[in-house]
Amino acid sequence: MNLQYLLARPGVEEVLELRGRFGFMAFHGGALEERTDIVARSAAERAGASYYGVHQPTGMREHVPSHRFTADQSPLLAEYLEHVEIVITVHGYGRRGLFTTMLLGGSNRELAAHIAPCLRNALPAYLVEDDIERIPKELRGLHPSNPVNSTRNGGVQLELPPRVRGTSPLWWDWESPEPTPHTAALIDGLVEAATSWRLTA
Repeated sequence: MNLQYLLARPGVEEVLELRGRFGFMAFHGGALEERTDIVARSAAERAGASYYGVHQPTGMREHVPSHRFTADQSPLLAEYLEHVEIVITVHGYGRRGLFTTMLLGGSNRELAAHIAPCLRNALPAYLVEDDIERIPKELRGLHPSNPVNSTRNGGVQLELPPRVRGTSPLWWDWESPEPTPHTAALIDGLVEAATSWRLTA
């Protein structure tokens, strides 16, 4: 399976919103890694950043590996990667013992170090891991074909556990259409990281 295969499936939505040269992505969005698209898209809109997402419809959970999302398979992805300079890709994961740990992988370690304190300030009850050696190898996002590494200055792969996305049993009685308080704080932290990052001239 690859991106081209996924885009041909009924109900899959490919979204491109071009704004600034800082970018957010959620290409495992929709029903697959739930609410990652909401987090990334909301942060992008508020920060004046660009957004690219692939959203799967309800009931569909096709996991295409990140390194198989390449620009030659999608004119919209190609346009996005040409437009942005640096990117945060938002993913979801679940691991026993890591339910309150956010992982900052990807090739741009300077950006990871910049994002980490923004998230720590926004969500002090969570652990933000930006030491690449302490992140599980399969979640580090270092494959050269991964879109997080395909912009001019690379980027950061942000892995979010269910709790901070508002999808864990902790939020079973949350009925508001607005994001949970943890998710709202996460978005605030990402907006702070994006708007305070200095893009190259």
